Amino acid sequence: MQHDAEKMTGPVWSQKGDPRITRVGNIIRKLRIDEIPQMINVLKGEMSLVGPRPERPFFVEKLSEQIPYYKRRLKVRPGITGWAQVKHKYDETIDDVKLKVQYDLFYIENMSLRMDFKILLSTVSHMLLGKGH
Repeated sequence: MQHDAEKMTGPVWSQKGDPRITRVGNIIRKLRIDEIPQMINVLKGEMSLVGPRPERPFFVEKLSEQIPYYKRRLKVRPGITGWAQVKHKYDETIDDVKLKVQYDLFYIENMSLRMDFKILLSTVSHMLLGKGH
């Protein structure tokens, strides 16, 4: 990201062709090495490999006002990947977020080692096929 990328606009969601991302940042994202710092959080016990993706506090407050049960996602440890990520695209609208919250709540109610393996395999598949932004 460019330095002070959201200074003028405030927090915004990522989008295809995001002007805030530098050329080097695009390469880092394509190679998925932008997730490496989150692996450190997994090792520290602050995150899990699988779980609802964490969101910035600004968006948590806004979305919890608009989406019933949004804060239930916060009751489990956040993950690098999750059911919502393998089932749906990147968030671009509030409707995307509403659908992904439903996937997250389904995951929370049905968590299992088997489901985690399924999500991890789907994530690896997405990475190898270059799906996503």
